[in-house]
Amino acid sequence: MALKYYHAEPAANSLKSMIPLIEKDLDWESVYVDLHKFEQHQPWFTAINPEGQVPVLDHDGAIITHTTVINEYLEDAFPDAQPESGPLRPRDPVGAARMRYWNKFVDEHVMNFVSMHGWHRMVGIIARNIESGEFEKLLESIPLPDQRKKWATARSGFSEGDLANATAKIEYAVDKIERQLGETAWLAGDAYTLADINFYSHCGMMVERMFPDMEIAKRCPRLVEWRDRMTARPAVARALAGEDRTAPGLRTWTGHAR
Repeated sequence: MALKYYHAEPAANSLKSMIPLIEKDLDWESVYVDLHKFEQHQPWFTAINPEGQVPVLDHDGAIITHTTVINEYLEDAFPDAQPESGPLRPRDPVGAARMRYWNKFVDEHVMNFVSMHGWHRMVGIIARNIESGEFEKLLESIPLPDQRKKWATARSGFSEGDLANATAKIEYAVDKIERQLGETAWLAGDAYTLADINFYSHCGMMVERMFPDMEIAKRCPRLVEWRDRMTARPAVARALAGEDRTAPGLRTWTGHAR
């Protein structure tokens, strides 16, 4: 059994599948892909993932992409490798359905809206520092049309209307999760699952820094307590201590340049 994980700095998507690998105490090889050098668009990487996005899991030559899929794959491929707290995907159908409900919510109603703010603030700086001719070459090297559009928009700046809509979506999400944490210890119930890892990686770990105007500590005290429990998990701490080549001034927004 050989596992190879291609990833960037430990935030957002790259963090999301790194945590389960560590939680399950699997033996895996780390391969850092430097997004700021656009290695994700280089031929050596697109030969592995034609979409030109990280992370990617290589399990004995089987290439698995997209973090929600990767994480479920790890549960299927290694059902007996679990943290002391129990399976990361509940074994009962109702528990698994609740976990998938929250994963779907985070994937569809949280991830892209947090990412938009990250792209606007961080990727916009990177894109505007590239000369026009070089930027056109960069766009041509991006496999996915939507990613090409996103890079072009980051260079010019996202509209105030789009950013305001994204903020409203995030406000709705944190309020929804605050209510849920008033009913259960973790998002999908009384057990820590992939749903907690998903929200933490995309929003929960950084929401206070990214959106200070929301006053999260006052608005969502249960979310803050949950966030602290997540951060205190040894596997999460190990993942967060991983390699990060991002320029220090941009680290608040890492994990969103895909």
